[in-house]
Amino acid sequence: MRRFAVVVFARIAFAGIFSSIWPGFLPPVVAQSKSSVETGLAPSPVASAPAQSKTSKSTASRPTSTKSTPAKNKTAASAGTKNKKKRKPISPRVRRVRHAFVASASLRPMAQQLLQDRTPTAYAGVEAYARRHAKDDADAGALAWLVIGYARTLDHDYGKAIDPFNRAKAGASELGDYVACYLGDAYLKTGHTAEALSTVADFSKNFPDSLLIRDAHLVYANALLEEGRAQEAAALLEKDRAPVRSDVELAIGRAYEAAGEKQKAVSAFRNLYFNLPNSTEADVAEAELRKLGISGSVAERRTRADLLFKARHYADAAHDYRGLVDEVSPADRPQIQLALAGALEKSGGSRDARQVLTAMGAQTGDAEAQRLYLLSETERSTSDEEAVERTLNDLRRFGPASPWLEQALLSAGNMYLLKRDYDRAIDYFRELQQRFPNGGRASSAHWKAAWLTFRQLRIEEARQGFEQQIALYPDSAEVPNALYWRARLAEEEGNPAMAQAFYQKLSDRFRNYYYAELGRQRLKALHGASPTEDAPHYALLDHISPLSTAGKIAATDPPDDNLRVARARLLSNGALADMAVRELQAAASKDEEGGTWAPPEMARVYQDLGRYDRGIQIMKRATPNYFAVDLPDLPRPYWEALFPKAYWTDLRKYSALNGLDPYLVASLIRQESEFNALALSRANAVGLMQLLPKTGKTVARQVKLRGYSAPQLFTPAVNLQLGTRYFKDMVDKYNGQFEYALAAYNAGTDRVADWLGQGHYRDAQEFVESIPFTETREYVQAILRNASVYRQLYGAP
Repeated sequence: MRRFAVVVFARIAFAGIFSSIWPGFLPPVVAQSKSSVETGLAPSPVASAPAQSKTSKSTASRPTSTKSTPAKNKTAASAGTKNKKKRKPISPRVRRVRHAFVASASLRPMAQQLLQDRTPTAYAGVEAYARRHAKDDADAGALAWLVIGYARTLDHDYGKAIDPFNRAKAGASELGDYVACYLGDAYLKTGHTAEALSTVADFSKNFPDSLLIRDAHLVYANALLEEGRAQEAAALLEKDRAPVRSDVELAIGRAYEAAGEKQKAVSAFRNLYFNLPNSTEADVAEAELRKLGISGSVAERRTRADLLFKARHYADAAHDYRGLVDEVSPADRPQIQLALAGALEKSGGSRDARQVLTAMGAQTGDAEAQRLYLLSETERSTSDEEAVERTLNDLRRFGPASPWLEQALLSAGNMYLLKRDYDRAIDYFRELQQRFPNGGRASSAHWKAAWLTFRQLRIEEARQGFEQQIALYPDSAEVPNALYWRARLAEEEGNPAMAQAFYQKLSDRFRNYYYAELGRQRLKALHGASPTEDAPHYALLDHISPLSTAGKIAATDPPDDNLRVARARLLSNGALADMAVRELQAAASKDEEGGTWAPPEMARVYQDLGRYDRGIQIMKRATPNYFAVDLPDLPRPYWEALFPKAYWTDLRKYSALNGLDPYLVASLIRQESEFNALALSRANAVGLMQLLPKTGKTVARQVKLRGYSAPQLFTPAVNLQLGTRYFKDMVDKYNGQFEYALAAYNAGTDRVADWLGQGHYRDAQEFVESIPFTETREYVQAILRNASVYRQLYGAP
C-alpha cells in the first residue's frame, strides 16, 4: 500500500524518555503527552469504515457493555502498590546495554522517520548520527548503523545494506546477533555466498541465547545450497524443522531436491503447500511440485481446501473443492459437495451453490440436514421467503434436533427481523430457544424475542421475557440488557425499589459495561446510589454470580537486571519495535513470577513509536475479558495502554473547537482505527477517523483548509481537524443526540433515518438496542462505554 503520511517529529525530552521507558531508572518526572503528529510505522487496514461508505449486513444481536467505576485517577496500580522482589546484582552486560540506551536516546525520532519514510534526507540524518557516535558511544553508533542497514533491507536494496551492517558489526557488542544475521542475509541476497557463510558461521556458538538462531541457520543453509553443499544444508535445517516455519520448510525442500533426495523434497513441498496454504511460500511450493510431477493425494487436497475455508479464503477453497468432486469416492462425494456449496455461498455465489445442492439430491443423516440448511441460506440470500419456509419445514421433519436446524432458525429469524416482520421473527427466535434451550444460540435468540415483544408494546410478555433471560441464562451476554430494561419497566410501573435493586445489581456486577453506566445514571435520578437496609430482596437476582476476582492482576515492574529487557529498550531507541517486542516476549516467558509486567511494556514499545493500534492489540490479547473486571483489578499501565491519550494536543484542540467531548472523540477513533494514523480500510476510508477522500474534500472546503489534498488525511492533525468537524455536523443533524450521530457515522444517515422511522422510541437507549445490525449496535455502545472509561482514568480532559 502506498504511504502518504506526512510525519514531523518533535524532539523527545531526555527525562521523558526514561520515565516512560525505564521506570525508576531516573528520578520521576511529569509524564509528557505524545506529539500530536506521531504516526505509526506502516499502514494497516482496519475492518471498520465509517458510515460514509459502510454497508453492514450483520444481523445477529448481542449486547455490548459500558464501564463505570467510582475511581477517577485511582486504581490499584496507580495507588502505587507494586510487588517488590529482591534485586539481583546487575551484570556488566546489562550495564553496558543500559549505557548504550542512555547514549542513544536522541536516535529514536530519526530512526522512526527513516524506517517509515526511507527518504534520502532521513538516511542522511541517521548516518550523521552514527558517525558522530562512532567513537565516543560505539554501541549507540552501532545501533544507528543497524537501523540504516535494516532500512535498506526494507527497500530490498541489499547491496547498500552491507556497508552499514559492517560498520555496525565493529561496535555492536550486545546486538551482534542482529547485525550478523542481517548482514549474512544481505551478503547472500547479493551473491556474496562466501561472505554470507563466514558471517553466520558458528552463530549458535557465538550467540547461544539469540532469538535469531533459526534465522541465521536459514541464511547459512541457503548459502550452503548456493555453494553446492545441499546435504549439509538439509542436515542443518532438519534440526530447526520444529516448530514448523514456512520459510524453513521451503528451504529444506530445495536442499533435498538439490541433493537428489526427491522423496524428502516432495515431502517438504507437500507439507508446505497442503498444510500451510496461507503462507507466502505455498505458491512456490506448488510450482516445485508441478516441476516434480506431483499432484497430491485427495486427502492432502481436502486438507488444503479445509484450511483455506477456515481462513475465510472462500473463493480459493471453492476452487479446490470443485477440483475434488469428481475424484473422491462416491461415499465421500457428498461431503465435498456440501463443502463446495458452503464455500460458494460464503463467497457470494449463492446461485452456483444452489445448483450444487439441488444436483446432489437428498442425502441421509447429518449430510441431508446440512444440505437443507445450506439450501435455506441460498434462498435467504435471494429473499425467497416461500422457499425458505418450505426448506425449513423439510429440515424440521428430517432433523428436528439437528444443530443445522438451530442455525437455520436463527437465519430465518434474522431475515424477518430485517424485513420488519417482527411477529414471524419472534416465532423463529422462540422456536430456536425452545428446541435448543442449551444451544449456543439460545440465550441470544431468547433475548431477541423478548426485546421484539417489548418493541411491540406487549409489555407483559416482555416483562416475563426479561426475567426469564436472567433466570435461564444468568451468565449470558444479554443479562446486563435484561437487568436494565426490567428496571426501566419497574420504574414505569411505579416500583422504584425494584428498579433500584436491579440497577444496583447491574452496576455492581457489570461495572465496566455499557448498561452499567446507564444504570448508575438512573440510580441518581431515583435519588439513591445504594439500596436501603429494608429494601425488598429479589430472589431472581441471586441467579447472577458475583463479580469474579480471578482476572485480577498485580502490578509489577520490568526486571532491571534482565538482559533481554535491556536489549529490548535499546532496540526500541532504534525504532526496531518488532525486534524489541520479541525480546520482551522471551523475557516474560522465563519470568518465574508470571511476567505480568510484559504486556504494557510491549504495548509501550509500539505506542512510543506511534503504533498505538499494535499496543492496543497486544493488550486485548493479554486481557481479552478486561471489561469483565473492575477497574482496580488491572494495573493502571494496562488501562493506559488499552485507552491511550494519543495525539492528545490536537485531539483536544479540535474537539473543543467543535464543542465535542474529547473523550468521546478518542473513543470513536479507538473504535475506528485504534489510533492508527495510516489506517486504510477496504472501502478506502483513511486515517484516524476513517474519512473518505470525498468526505475530506467536502469538509476541507467548509473549514477553508487551503491546499488540501487527499493524502493529507494520513496526517493526524488534518484528519482530526476534518473528522471532528464532520462528526460535529452529524451531532448537530440529530440535535445533540450522540447515539444517533454515532450510528450514522458507522452505518450512514439513510439507515438511521430508516430505523428512526420504525415506531416510537422512549429514548436514545431504546433506539440503540433496536438497531438491527449487530456491528452498528455494538459500535455505538462500545464508543459510549469507552468514553466512560476514559473519564474514569483521566478525569477532566
